[in-house]
Amino acid sequence: MKKLEITHITRYSYTESAQDSVNEIRLTPLTDHRQSCYHHAITTDPVSAFFSYSDYFNNRVHAFTVNKIHRELTIKMVSTVVTHESDPWEASPSSPYEEKDQRFSDTFQNEYAEYLLCTSYTSLTPELKAYSDSIQDDGVRLHDLLTTIYSTIHRDFTYDPSATSVQTTVGEMLKLRRGVCQDYSHIMIAICRDKGIPTRYVSGYHFVGDLSGGNADFTQASHAWVECLIPGAGWFGYDPTNNCEVNWRYIKLGHGRDYNDIVPVKGVYRGSGTQDLEVIVDVKLVE
Repeated sequence: MKKLEITHITRYSYTESAQDSVNEIRLTPLTDHRQSCYHHAITTDPVSAFFSYSDYFNNRVHAFTVNKIHRELTIKMVSTVVTHESDPWEASPSSPYEEKDQRFSDTFQNEYAEYLLCTSYTSLTPELKAYSDSIQDDGVRLHDLLTTIYSTIHRDFTYDPSATSVQTTVGEMLKLRRGVCQDYSHIMIAICRDKGIPTRYVSGYHFVGDLSGGNADFTQASHAWVECLIPGAGWFGYDPTNNCEVNWRYIKLGHGRDYNDIVPVKGVYRGSGTQDLEVIVDVKLVE
């Protein structure tokens, strides 16, 4: 069990005056079997009142509007979360072929259809279908298959923050063979769904401060990974970017079908100028 403190600051600076800024933020860590959120606070400057609700995927959303004229908008979130190691997955007594039959049964496919269908980010192009087919799944237990999928992605793609944008699709990422955690997660989602595995996109944070080696230039950021449903066992997290299963270092904010369902901060404003965005993330281990 580990206690982690997260600070997330989003700052928009406008070249011209802005007003009637309408925003939604999904920055509230979940409380579930793997983590507990003990403290959570969100503030804005200019100060505004929040309207809070749970969306379709049960993510906590805070909505607010800044009506008065402003040249800068700052959103600050501070949370304290206690995380646990994930429950170990235990192999079922069924054979790999029985697992596959269960995944492709009409009942199972209908129940989890929203996590099995393609989205604008995860469309299965012919090239991606061929890449997915190259990962053998016949006679392979599901847990072993998932390990092979995220390990293969990690091996075949290069982490490159300058290669892609927030709009990059899996088809584009496959051609580039490089990208960031959002891209790695989307391509694993597309492959898993092609193989009948319900898979969802997860937004959150990854604590790596103790692994930075005291590097003064080290910076932290939001992170993304996936959760896959193993029939009879539940949802389990996998991180193709870092080639591992999710553990105590991961703090989950929420999940959806792809990035578009779980954008941390999004909004619109009235004004003729452009904007600059600054995001500062700090994740600390609290002794």
